[in-house]
Amino acid sequence: MQQTTFQLTSKNYHSKEANQHYMSVSQFKAAIQCEAAMIAELKGEFIRPLSPAMAVGSYLHAGFEGNEAFCTYLQNHHDSIFNMKGNKYADYLKADEMMETVRNDKFCMFALDGEKEVIMTGDLFGAEWKIKVDSIHHQQGTFTDLKSIQAFDKRHWSEKYNAYVSFIQAHDYILQMYVYQEIIFQNTGRYYDPYIVVVTKETPPDKAILHFDSARFGFEEEYVQTMLPSILEAKQGIKKGHRCGKCAYCRANQQL
Repeated sequence: MQQTTFQLTSKNYHSKEANQHYMSVSQFKAAIQCEAAMIAELKGEFIRPLSPAMAVGSYLHAGFEGNEAFCTYLQNHHDSIFNMKGNKYADYLKADEMMETVRNDKFCMFALDGEKEVIMTGDLFGAEWKIKVDSIHHQQGTFTDLKSIQAFDKRHWSEKYNAYVSFIQAHDYILQMYVYQEIIFQNTGRYYDPYIVVVTKETPPDKAILHFDSARFGFEEEYVQTMLPSILEAKQGIKKGHRCGKCAYCRANQQL
């Protein structure tokens, strides 16, 4: 595969240019849902609505990047976080509670120890991929992602697995850990152990640390290899991306 000369940084990681050059787990998952919406988003023709869950997730991640990064995040998103009286909206008050739940657990903080927001790139099945790792500890040979969910016992229908599954499978966390582990290996020559720290939005929040056995990655590797060619053809303009007919983009552009 011909390598690009695009210089990926923390400032341009989420830019349209970076997303055009690189595949990512989030872009892959978006394309699986609707290739047409993913392509429209890359072209700037569609802005994906920011759900409350995504906003809270970004807030949580910023809270564990360090004081300086968190203060910058609060400044940049002030109007979304605070009301006219200067008080935080309910979703962010809940996020603060979730944050404290994690911070008050020594094992959670141990799992999240390490270098923060590490950017790496690599090649998978003929495409350049980018990843941003929440926490990576090179001495321990581990990497950890922080996740927030509604509750541990909630079940979700998955077309991919054709069954009701846990949040881990529903949100493709196994796929994400496979991609991250492989890209980290390409950059370090070592297979790091993947973990996620999960905190729930319950009152009070629950928490858990999950380890992913690499033996489960075989299915995800085959799935990415199978689905990726169609996504790349749509991204390169070789074919029109398939429409799911159900998402916000498809509903907005539907012609009867």
